[in-house]
Amino acid sequence: MNHSADIPAPHNGPACPLAIIGIGCLFPKAADKTAYWANIKQRVDAISEVPETHWRLADYYDADPKAPDKTYGRRGGFLDAIDFNPLEFSIQPNILEAIDSSQLLGLVAAREALRDAGYDPASDFARERVSVLLGVTGALEMVIPLGARLGHPQWRRALLDSGVPAAVADEVIERIAASYVPWQENSFPGLLGNVVAGRISKQFDLGGSNSVVDAACGSSLSAVHMAAMELACHRADMVITGGIDTFNDIFMYSCFSKTPALSPSNRVCPFDASSDGTLIGEGLGLVVLKRLADAERDGDAIYAVIRGVGSASDGKGGAIYEPSAKGQVRTLRDAHAQAGVTPRSIGLIEAHGTGTRVGDATEIRALREVFGDSDGRPWCALGSVKSQIGHTKAAAGAAGLIKAALALRWRVLPPTLNVQEPQAVIGEGNSPFYVNTELRPWLHSGPTPRRAGVSAFGFGGSNFHCVLEEYGQNPPACDWAGAPQILAFSAADDNALRQQLSACRAQLANSDAGALRRFAARSRAAYAADAAARLLCVVEQADQLTSQLDAAERLIAAPAEVAGTPTGVWYSRGTRPAPQLAVLFPGQGAQYPFMLRDLACHAPELLDQLQLADATLGETEAEPLSARLYPHSRYSTADQAAAAQRLQATAVAQPAIGCVSLGAWHYLQRFGLQAQGFAGHSYGELTALCAAGSYSAAELYRLSQLRGQLMAGTAGDDRGTMLAVTAPLEQIDALLREEALDLVLANRNTPNQGVLSGRRSEIERAAKLCQQRGLRATPLEVAAAFHSPLVAEASVPFRAALDETVLLPPTLPVYANSTATLYPAGPTAEGDEVRDLLAQQIARPVEFVRQIQRMADDGFNLFVEIGPGARLTGMVGKILADRPVQAIALDSSAGKRLGLVDVARLLAQLCALGVPLQLQPWDAEFAATAVATAEPAPPRLTVRLCGANYHREQTPRPPSDRQLVDARNLPQVQVAPAPVASATPASLPLAATPAAQPAPQHDNLLLLQRMQEDTARLHEQFLAGQASALQALQALLGLQAPAATPPATSPATSPAIPATVAQPAISAAPCCAPAAPVPAAPVATVPSPAAASAPPSPPAAPVSTAVAAGALEQALLAVVADKTGYPVDMLELDMRLDADLGIDSIKRVEILSALQEQLPQLPAVAPDELG
Repeated sequence: MNHSADIPAPHNGPACPLAIIGIGCLFPKAADKTAYWANIKQRVDAISEVPETHWRLADYYDADPKAPDKTYGRRGGFLDAIDFNPLEFSIQPNILEAIDSSQLLGLVAAREALRDAGYDPASDFARERVSVLLGVTGALEMVIPLGARLGHPQWRRALLDSGVPAAVADEVIERIAASYVPWQENSFPGLLGNVVAGRISKQFDLGGSNSVVDAACGSSLSAVHMAAMELACHRADMVITGGIDTFNDIFMYSCFSKTPALSPSNRVCPFDASSDGTLIGEGLGLVVLKRLADAERDGDAIYAVIRGVGSASDGKGGAIYEPSAKGQVRTLRDAHAQAGVTPRSIGLIEAHGTGTRVGDATEIRALREVFGDSDGRPWCALGSVKSQIGHTKAAAGAAGLIKAALALRWRVLPPTLNVQEPQAVIGEGNSPFYVNTELRPWLHSGPTPRRAGVSAFGFGGSNFHCVLEEYGQNPPACDWAGAPQILAFSAADDNALRQQLSACRAQLANSDAGALRRFAARSRAAYAADAAARLLCVVEQADQLTSQLDAAERLIAAPAEVAGTPTGVWYSRGTRPAPQLAVLFPGQGAQYPFMLRDLACHAPELLDQLQLADATLGETEAEPLSARLYPHSRYSTADQAAAAQRLQATAVAQPAIGCVSLGAWHYLQRFGLQAQGFAGHSYGELTALCAAGSYSAAELYRLSQLRGQLMAGTAGDDRGTMLAVTAPLEQIDALLREEALDLVLANRNTPNQGVLSGRRSEIERAAKLCQQRGLRATPLEVAAAFHSPLVAEASVPFRAALDETVLLPPTLPVYANSTATLYPAGPTAEGDEVRDLLAQQIARPVEFVRQIQRMADDGFNLFVEIGPGARLTGMVGKILADRPVQAIALDSSAGKRLGLVDVARLLAQLCALGVPLQLQPWDAEFAATAVATAEPAPPRLTVRLCGANYHREQTPRPPSDRQLVDARNLPQVQVAPAPVASATPASLPLAATPAAQPAPQHDNLLLLQRMQEDTARLHEQFLAGQASALQALQALLGLQAPAATPPATSPATSPAIPATVAQPAISAAPCCAPAAPVPAAPVATVPSPAAASAPPSPPAAPVSTAVAAGALEQALLAVVADKTGYPVDMLELDMRLDADLGIDSIKRVEILSALQEQLPQLPAVAPDELG
C-alpha cells in the first residue's frame, strides 16, 4: 500500500505564513465577493450563451470544429455589466474606448479588495510599501481591434482588385474602420497588460512594486508566488495580488477552438466520465496579503493563511500545451514542503480541473501519486469552480484561491457541478479523493487545522500549487450571503405605514442588491416591536421587491388584524400581549438527507453541535454521524436513495434529528427567541428536555444513540412495524375492537390520523382491512413497533443508562407524550421522576392530540416547530383548528427552499405576531456598517461596463444605395496635371488721403499731450486686465504660477512738445482682411501721400479687454467637457485636473488651445507654465 500521504516531503522549513485579509472580485453573475460565494454555495451555473456585447453567434459559430475562422463554442462565463464611475478613478469618459476593460475593472476589484481588508482608499494608511503583483496574460483584448484597424491597406487592395471604384472603396474602408476603436494617445497604455497593475498603483497612490506576470492559465498563482517572495523578503508590507482576465472575444474562442480544448457539448464537467472539454470565462480575483504576524499585530480580519506556494516546470515532454503529471507532482511536493504539512492533513483540493479529459486525468494521477492511498474511506474533497464560471484563464487560480479561502473561513466544503459519474481514476483502489457535489459543513477532527490546496497550471508547463490553512483565532460568526433580506416597518397607524412603503419604493426604484441590503438593515434597526402597525416582508432578490410591496399594500387594506401571504409578507395591527410561545421538536420520521444543511453551513451554533455529536458518538459503521447526515456525494438517483436508507437506521436517525434540532434552537436564540414551554413528538421529547436544561447536549447524543439501538433490537429479531392510517381516531379504535387486531394505536397524531404498531402479520392484516373499509393506510419504514409492548424490554437498559446520566428537572415546562401532562419540575421535583417518565415513554403510546390540547388549555397560543420538516406544524393546525392559535415551522419547505429563506420567514412572522425578537443580528456585520453610515450619493456619471471593451453608442450609418460599377470596365482617362498658381498676393491700392494741413496752434499740442497720457493709463489698465485673466486661467487650468513680475507703471510725463509734429497717414482700407492669392502681376508704383494733419479729437472711451471671470469659467467648463467627455454639470472649479479628472499636460495644452480659440483676447501662456 502506498502511504506517501503520511510522508512529509523534505523542505526548507515552513515558508513565511501569509494572511489573506481582503478579497475583491468580479466573476460571471457575481459583481462582488458576497455574490460569488453565494453562487458557489447555491450551485449557481453562471455559464451562458455568448452575448452580443462580445460577438455574434451568427457571424462566427459553426458546430464543425474544423470550419475555418469559426468556433464551435457558443457558451461561456461572462461578467454582468456594472455601473462604472470614471470620475472616481480620474479617467476621462472620452478615453474609455481606448482602455481595455481589464484595466478599468481591475480598479474596481482593487478598490473592493482594499476596502474589504480595512484599508479604504479614501482613508489614511501607509501606502509606500504596498505592492501590486498580478497575473495577466500577455496582450489584452484591446490589441485585437487596434491591430485589425491597421489592415486597411489589405482592405483597399482587395476592394480595388474586385473592381470597386476608389471613392466607394474609401467609403467601405471608412465603414469598416468605424467598427473598431480608433487609435489615440491613450491606446498604447490602454492595451498593455502591465498597466493593469500600473493603474491600480497610480490610482491608489501605492508606492511598492507593480508588475504583472504571465504564466498563461497559471498566472494568478504565479503572481501569488511572487507576492509571497516579496513579503518574505520584507520588500513590501502588503501586496494586492491575484489574476485578471476579461479576454473572451472571438479571438480567444478561436484559440481554444483550434487547440482544440472547448467542449463540443458546451458544458464544463470537471472530473466527470463524460467530460469533453472546457468553456472559457471572464474574471477578476484579487486578494490582499500580509505577513501573518503583521496582520495579527494590526488587528486585521483574516480569511485564511497561505502556508506555502509551490512551483515547478514540466521539463521535456510532449506538446507545449500537453500537461505533465511529472511536473505537477514536483509542484505539489514543493508546496507541501514549504508549508511543512503532509497530504493527509489536507481536506479540500480546489483543482485546476478544466474539464478536458486528458487534463483532468493527468491531474488526478499526479494527486494520487502525492497523496497515496486512503485507509478505506476517502478523506479529501475534490472540486473545480470552473464547473460554475468556466475557465477564467489568467484569473483561474485566483477564482480557486478565493473559493478555498472562503471555504476555510466559513468551514464548509463547496460543491462542484455537472458530475454524474466521476472518472474511474478518481475512485480506483483506496482513493483518498471524492468529487464533492453538494455543499456540506466541513466537520473536522484531529490536531491539525483545516487545510486546502489550490492548483493552477498553464500552457508551457507552468505549474503552481498553494497550501492554505484556516485561521484558528477567528471568532464564531454567521456566514451572511446578502440575501434574503428582512424588511421591517412599524408605525403608529396604517397611513404612516403606507408612507414608509412609498418611501421604500422611491428610494429603491431601479436599485441593486446592495442598496436593498442597506435599506433593509436600516429598517430593522428602526423597527419597534410595540408599534401599533407592523409589517415585515422577506425579499430573496432585488427584483422581487415590487411584488412584495404590492402584497404588503393589499394586506394593509384588508380588514384582518393579522394576515400574511405565501410569498413571505406579514402584517398585524393593534397592540396585544406577547403570545405564549411553545417550542416543538420532531421525532423519528422527520429525518431526510442534508436536513438543515444550509443552516449547518451558515450558523456556528449548528456546526458546533455537529462537531460535538461526532466527538461524542465516534464512528458508526466506519463513519461519523455527520457523514450520514451530509454524505460525500450523491451522483445519481440510486445514490440519493442509498443516502436516505443509511439515515433511516434508528440509532442514526434519532441522534441526527436531535443534533440539528438543538443546534437550530441555539441559533434562533441569537435573535432573542424565548420559549415559555417545550414539547416533542416521540423521540423529540429527549430534545425538549435537553433544551429545558435537564441534561447536556453530549448526554442527549449518547442517550439518543442508545435509545435507537435498544428500540431497533438485534439483527434478525421481528420487532414488528407500524402503519399510518388516515381516519378519525374513533374509527381506528373501532377497527381494532371489531377485528380483534393485536395492535396498539401508538400515535394519536391528529383527530383524523393515527399510527398502528405491532407484529408484521397483524400490520399486514390491518392494511387489508383498511383497504376494504376505504381507509388510506401507509406502511412506515421503521425498525420496530415503537410505542408498543414489543419494545418494552428496551425501557429497562435505557432506564439504567439514565441512572448514569446527570439529569435535572427541567427549568421550563416540558409536556410528556405519554401522559399529556407536565414533567416534574421545580425545586421539589426529583430527577428520578423524570427518568421514570422518560424511560416508560419508549413503550407507551404518544398522546399528541391530548398533549397539544392541554398546552392550548394552559394558554399556549403560538407553536414553533424547530427541527427537520414541518409535520408537527400541520398536526397542531388540525388539532387546534377551532382555536385562535398559530403554528409555524423553521424548516417550512423541508429543504426545498434555501434554508435562510425559511429562517427569515419564521423570524418575520414571529415579529408580526408580536414576539419580542431582536432583528439586529440578521446580517449583523454588514448591518452595523450600513446603519452607521449615510446612503452614498449616486454618482453623477456612470457607464455600463462588462468584460467586453467599452464602446460608445453611435448612430448607425444607413446602408448606401449606390449602384456599383466594376471599375475595371471603365475607360481609362489620362488627366493632365493642373498648372500651379502663384500664391503671391496682389498689392492693395492705398486710399487717397487729403493733403496734410499744418497745425501750428499751441493749444492743439497740449491737447495731444493729454491724449498720450490717457492712452498710457488705458494701456496700464489693459496690462492689469491681462494679468488678471492670466491668473484666472492658471487657477482654472491648474497651471504653474509664473515668476513674479513688477507691476506695470505709467510712463513719466512727456516733456514739452516741439512746435511742429508730423501726423501719420491713416489708411481708409481695413488692414486685417487677408488678400486672396492671385497669379503674380506687375505692381504699379503708388506715390506716398504727404503727411496729413487731422484736427484734434477728444480721448476715446476706455474699452474693456479683460475677459469677465464668469464668462471665462463658463467657457473653460465647456471646453473641458468637450475634450474629456465629462458632463458640464459634473465639473467643479475646485477639482484637480490630474488627480480628480485625469488630465495630463498633453490634454492641458489641448484644452488651453481650444479655450484661446474661443477667447482670443486671453493672454498667451508660456510653455513652461503648463506643468
